[in-house]
Amino acid sequence: MAIIEQMELVRHRNDIICDVKCLFEKYRAIFSLDMPEHDKNAADKLIVAEFHNALKHIEKELLG
Repeated sequence: MAIIEQMELVRHRNDIICDVKCLFEKYRAIFSLDMPEHDKNAADKLIVAEFHNALKHIEKELLG
């Protein structure tokens, strides 16, 4: 990665983390509404795993 792209990424890193956390909380809330008596730790693990799957899919789609 070129230096300028790295610098730009560093500038936006906290925003990216915040956006991902907000998205995570969105799906955490959906689990809570759909299944009030669910195992929160298990749900969190499933959501994080699905984020990993989604990122792999996006990476494959964009980068081949």
